[in-house]
Amino acid sequence: MFVVTGATGNVGSELVRLLAAAGEQVTAVSRRPAPLPGGARHSAGDLGDPAGLKAAFEGAGALFLLVAGDEPRAVLEAAAAGGVRRVVLLSSQGAGTRPGLYGHPVAFEEAVRESGLEWTILRPGGFASNAFAWAEPIRAHRTAAAPFADVALPVIDPADIAEVASVVLREDGHAGRTYVLTGPGPVSPRERAAVIGEAVGAEVRFVEQSREEARAQMLGFMPEQAVEGTLAILGTPTEEERRVSPDVERLLGRAPRTFADWAARNAVAFR
Repeated sequence: MFVVTGATGNVGSELVRLLAAAGEQVTAVSRRPAPLPGGARHSAGDLGDPAGLKAAFEGAGALFLLVAGDEPRAVLEAAAAGGVRRVVLLSSQGAGTRPGLYGHPVAFEEAVRESGLEWTILRPGGFASNAFAWAEPIRAHRTAAAPFADVALPVIDPADIAEVASVVLREDGHAGRTYVLTGPGPVSPRERAAVIGEAVGAEVRFVEQSREEARAQMLGFMPEQAVEGTLAILGTPTEEERRVSPDVERLLGRAPRTFADWAARNAVAFR
């Protein structure tokens, strides 16, 4: 049995679907239930409350773990007690490129490596689905705003992250590996707005925010350290952060999906 935490999120919901479609038994862990495919059951749980996850882990063999809560070692101990032998952690590329600004995922990575379980770490770059933040202003005003308009990064489709996670959860040969996951090519915020416009059949006007404007907005829903790390990557990416990783293609046997693929699939959110 597979346990998927964050099962209602952009990655987790697709991972539950993929595992269930492959005939696997899946326990989908989230605070609130959501519609699930056949072969999957819901277990209410919060990574901030490791003791409350014991029932979800009972009889499980593998765990997909998000960076959430502040007690990764307690979560992993509960997982091991329930029978989990393999854990796949969804971390962040910033844990490798800017560990000083990504202390939370770094702490989870350290806990996973020291857990005694068979582990694999996934370090995705920016998510294509971050563009959902533009959904309301694009629907209302056909406008998208972001800082660093022409700084291009290889953002990844969450569906590709889920597919990679499905592979490394179910296959042997990935123990002790860390994979960096990116899209197939760099695309800037201005370009992403134009691509969404093409997907919905209407021009989307791009407005460049200042760093300070973006910071103030992001502090409304992100911790300060995470905001600083995100702005550093968005505004002054390192060579590694700009680089297209080969890991998705190596693991899936195909190129990563493009941002245009993601936009076309999710166009209804912007109409």
